[in-house]
Amino acid sequence: MKLQRDYKFWFCTGSQDLYGDECLKNVAEHSRIIVEQLNKSGKLPFEVVLKPTLITNELIRKTFNEANIDEDCAGVIVWCHTFSPAKSWILGLQEYRKPLLHLHTQFNEEIPYDTIDMDFMNENQSAHGDREWGHMVTRMGIERKVVVGHWDSDAVKDKIASWMRTAIGIVESSHVRVMRVADNMRNVAVTEGDKVEAQLKFGWEVDAYPVNEIAEAVGAVSESDTNALVDEYYDKYEILLEGRDADEFKRHVAVQAQIEIGFERFLEEKNYQAIVTHFGDLGALKQLPGLAIQRLMEKGYGFGAEGDWKVAAMVRIMKLMSAGMKDAKGTSMLEDYTYNLVPGKEGILQAHMLEICPSISEGPISIKCQPLSMGDREDPARLVFTSKEGSGIATSLIDLGNRFRLIINSVDCKKVEKPMPKLPVATAFWTPQPDFATGCEAWILAGGAHHTAFSYDVTAEQMGDWAAAMGIEAVYIDNNTNIRDFKKDLMLGNVVFGK
Repeated sequence: MKLQRDYKFWFCTGSQDLYGDECLKNVAEHSRIIVEQLNKSGKLPFEVVLKPTLITNELIRKTFNEANIDEDCAGVIVWCHTFSPAKSWILGLQEYRKPLLHLHTQFNEEIPYDTIDMDFMNENQSAHGDREWGHMVTRMGIERKVVVGHWDSDAVKDKIASWMRTAIGIVESSHVRVMRVADNMRNVAVTEGDKVEAQLKFGWEVDAYPVNEIAEAVGAVSESDTNALVDEYYDKYEILLEGRDADEFKRHVAVQAQIEIGFERFLEEKNYQAIVTHFGDLGALKQLPGLAIQRLMEKGYGFGAEGDWKVAAMVRIMKLMSAGMKDAKGTSMLEDYTYNLVPGKEGILQAHMLEICPSISEGPISIKCQPLSMGDREDPARLVFTSKEGSGIATSLIDLGNRFRLIINSVDCKKVEKPMPKLPVATAFWTPQPDFATGCEAWILAGGAHHTAFSYDVTAEQMGDWAAAMGIEAVYIDNNTNIRDFKKDLMLGNVVFGK
């Protein structure tokens, strides 16, 4: 998927005029070189834009407010080349509203032992200036990312690049609009949540539409448009008739094509980027949307099953954060279905009735048409595949009544030991870190849901930074987790966030 905006990040250098014009000239030149080299490196997913050296209260405030109103600015990178009196930054920081990165670096990598003098010391004092600035940001309680190291190192560039993607998730969160086609599944707790609080915290708009209103949009799709998309399906995917009549099979596939086109047109017209459906309320729809939803997710839309709007929004956010990533392995909604408990082979089979994004697939993708006991409609067509091997994260955003908590579990994705020829859905299989028993126990203690927003590409650190920017609790389950300390983390979260 492509982002709708050409996002950029501003580079702001802090200094002051105590050491004269020559020093300020060098500061500006050093900043120019850093920005130029960062952009030439090919490491960063977005352009860095150099701003004039900030030395006065007025210019700092003006620059930060300009960043606020520039829709293409996704965040600001600050570096204090020399000593920058932090009281000058107070008003600008108070009014700034976007992601913030503190780059703690200096222009020179090595101390120039043979030539260093006091002029050099005064000019190149990031070790001094950045601490002054960092103190003020901490005192003001402002969330930011700190990256430490020489600006030209690959490690620092990788960290900046990673933060940029997190920043996209932060700024785009306020643009996420979720369309609910019917309500969540009756009597299910985990798919519930406070939609007003979600808009306050994350900026999400979560709106409900009668299912037949969108069914009308589906019904308005022409036969020629439907047939053209069916032809695309037949060119792109393997067709597994499995004894069904070929014409009858194609008619079922055409229903999904019509749903895909109708849903996408409705989403575009109403400006929604995520959608939820529910098998218990399908109205005039002939099938539960399966293949159609899978294709929409692959295009970048968020999705949550059984009305799970929190998962739909999180899938959208994580797809935005990984947009345009080279060699991306995919992001999808997934659901914990069933366990393998054989010692040494423990894991969780991930699937859903139909709606898993093919971006996570490896190997052939097939179209099957099989009965579905839920939904009381005709047999829906769906894409069937297995997922990639590798590391990923499974996230669950839960509403605890007085606050949100984001649970982030690092998982190791594997191939299933044997084929499952009678299971007509897309699947993934993983073992949660640090091991099956500890990972599952920690997930349950934290209150994690059975639906997850999963990604091979977005990292636990990025999602933790996103949660911090949103002012919510994040808990991590990974190879460093043990249950005794994890319980303490949850207790601490209750104290800090349970106000």
